[in-house]
Amino acid sequence: MRKIPWLHIVLFIATFFSTLSVGALQTQTIEDIIKTPSKIIDGLPFSLALMLILLCHELSHYIASRKHRVKATLPYFIPAPTLIGTLGAFIKIKSPITTREALIDIGASGPIAGFIVSLLAAIIGLPLSKIIVAKGLEGSLALGDSLLFSLLSRLILGELPESYDVLLHPIAFAGWIGFFVTALNLIPVGQLDGGHIAYALLGGRHENVSKILVLSMLILGFLFWEGWIIWALLLIILGLRHPPVMYWETPLDSRRRLISWITTIIFILTFIPVPFKVMM
Repeated sequence: MRKIPWLHIVLFIATFFSTLSVGALQTQTIEDIIKTPSKIIDGLPFSLALMLILLCHELSHYIASRKHRVKATLPYFIPAPTLIGTLGAFIKIKSPITTREALIDIGASGPIAGFIVSLLAAIIGLPLSKIIVAKGLEGSLALGDSLLFSLLSRLILGELPESYDVLLHPIAFAGWIGFFVTALNLIPVGQLDGGHIAYALLGGRHENVSKILVLSMLILGFLFWEGWIIWALLLIILGLRHPPVMYWETPLDSRRRLISWITTIIFILTFIPVPFKVMM
């Protein structure tokens, strides 16, 4: 008889409510929600969109792991009192990944699935977003744009007049977060998803690539957005070296090489050099 995964269930429910609360605060004040608790339901579009993005990402990792007979846990969701109500989700790999094909399949499956759902969220949410006058918003937090999100905004909303900005609908905001998370995971460093893919392609040279990229992130942090310094230090703590695979000699087929190119393109399209900035 299988044990009920209570910890996974409790964390999932807690993250649902933390993202629901954050979503509600995008359209309501705390005072409004306290007076009328039912208004917390206004957070559903954001919460459901973001939870679906994270769930598809992690379940795709899980399914790919099972396909290659790699032991992995169900997703752990992390509720947190942050701007988005969560620190994301993850699965734990509990046995070695033995082939290069498995590395690419497991590493790429999550970002590709999360990217597809994020793209749908952006396409659905952007037409529901509002164009507002930017005057009086000085000092408030603004979101940076990836190449893809910027392109979608222009295609769907058109060119913005000077001194105007976009107030994202909660579903579009979830799509923006999904793109950002996808790009972070696809950085080819250590044992990130991108690190799995890069190691499958480069082998031992991957560690040098990791060092160069972490150095680049530190430079980005000093020049543009301080968050890259924190991310670089975290990656150094987690380790830049990828564990070896047992059957390295097995060549990669054309399908896996195509998948690696697809993830590279997704990374370029979703990477945001300055994710957050203060409006001047």
